[in-house]
Amino acid sequence: MFTKKYLKTKPVCKVFFKVLKKNIGPAQTVKIIGEFNNWDMEVLPMKKLKNGDFSYNIDLEKDKAYQFRYLVDGKKWMNDENADAYLPSPFPGIDNSVIAL
Repeated sequence: MFTKKYLKTKPVCKVFFKVLKKNIGPAQTVKIIGEFNNWDMEVLPMKKLKNGDFSYNIDLEKDKAYQFRYLVDGKKWMNDENADAYLPSPFPGIDNSVIAL
């Protein structure tokens, strides 16, 4: 899930991503990988919260859409269940989550 906060002074949207423990179980790491970080598998993981949820904040340019997915414990790919849309990935039968700003 994610929330968006548009800035009045800049063409930027602050996006707050959250992956809930109830959706992923007792995970050790979650990475958010997408167009905004060039699909870099080596990005730092999301911050693990005391309750087992994971969070990540990023400023993204307004009036754009970005594809992304979550990678849990380095092996399980997940989409955001509240994505604005889903688009086919380069891999057959797999979609990417989309956030539209």
